[in-house]
Parts: sequence; C-alpha cells; structure tokens
Amino acid sequence: MRLLTHNFLASNVRGVSTGYPLALEVAKSSIKEVELNADFLRGILPKLDWRALVAAASAAGFPDLLAAEQPPEAELFADGAAEAEGSAIRRLHHALLEIHVEEGALVCPDSGRSFPILKGVPNMLLHEDEVGSNALDGGRI
Repeated sequence: MRLLTHNFLASNVRGVSTGYPLALEVAKSSIKEVELNADFLRGILPKLDWRALVAAASAAGFPDLLAAEQPPEAELFADGAAEAEGSAIRRLHHALLEIHVEEGALVCPDSGRSFPILKGVPNMLLHEDEVGSNALDGGRI
C-alpha cells in the first residue's frame, strides 16, 4: 500500500465520527522506484492531508523526509526541482509513490479498530456488527 492510498482511507465503523486519519503501524515496508510525474503531483497536492502524510511517512520509518508544513507550490514546482536530488518535490514523490507498506495495520483514531495490511493490501472490510443500519438497507457503507 502506498502512502498515497493511506492518505485517502478512513474508517466507516458504525458510531465513528470521522475515522480519519488512520494511524499507520508498519511491520514491513519496501521501496519501489517509479518515475516522477510533476503534473500528477500538482493535481493531487490540493487533495492531500499534509499532516496525515507526514505522520504516515514517519510511521514508515522516514521521520525527516517531509517538512512539518507543506512547502509552497512555487518551491515544489520550481524549474529544475524535479531533477534536483533532495528537492521538496522529489521527497513528496518518494513519500507518496515509492514507499510501500507490505505488512502492518491501519488503526481507526475514534474506535481503535485495527485493519490489517497483508501483502500490501489493506483489508477495510467491516464485521457485521460494525456496519451501520443504512448499509444493511442497501445504502452506502
């Protein structure tokens, strides 16, 4: 599971008010290099929860990878930044797309419910008693 995926997941356990951000517990991770795509990063940046990303990167063993505060877009997307080793855009790219959590868990901040991550896939399936009544009636979980 990439940290990009983690940034968009939330717990839908019945009775949970927000269920976000999920705490990340990492037992095993890997690095899988992919080509940097500045246009993709520019498009996804407004949708990210920066603080959740920083916390996830830290939980994955990279506590100093990202700045506590989101860098300005002018810094991230400055001419030549994508080619500069250690630039803010390269660190963002690494955090979002190259760090893969292979084994671990996602923990709901409201209920404490743990969702396992096995072989890089988070299992967010709910137990029958965790599903709200609207889901039982065919509504959205």
